[in-house]
Amino acid sequence: MVLAVFAGLPGVGKSTLAAQVATELPAAVLAVDTVDFTLQRYGVQEHRPGYAAYGVVAALAEEQLRIGHSVIIDAVNPVKSARELWVELADRMDVPLRVVEVLCGDDAEHRRRVEARYAARDHEGIPDWVRVLERQAEYEPYLGPRLVVDTYLAKDPVPQVVSYLGNGR
Repeated sequence: MVLAVFAGLPGVGKSTLAAQVATELPAAVLAVDTVDFTLQRYGVQEHRPGYAAYGVVAALAEEQLRIGHSVIIDAVNPVKSARELWVELADRMDVPLRVVEVLCGDDAEHRRRVEARYAARDHEGIPDWVRVLERQAEYEPYLGPRLVVDTYLAKDPVPQVVSYLGNGR
């Protein structure tokens, strides 16, 4: 059993990679964006946008870990305070924490992905390229152990990620 955190900017391929890895482990994928968009859809207003979504996902992750399921958190995790949530959860549940930082090493490809996703959006929570660049400016460098996956260069990163996460068992 493992608590895995897939972190990185919008449009780098976190959700796609998380879904592929989850089928191999198996693991539950809990996406902060899904919770955040659902809260917005139901008119939940927050003083700190996105904050409640992280808390809901942490609570759901704790329940999944409690019943013995591995969990993949799919979230930008841009700042230390968001990242500490997962460290505390892993400590509390006495499970290994594995961080997979996902990036797209080609700016043109990253922009293409973001713009395609934005054009096909079905709700207002999908960021455009300008918003992604703003998020990039806010993104604090990750410190500590992690696996970095460049979805532009890696042809099939799933086996490497599964191996890395499997070391938590």
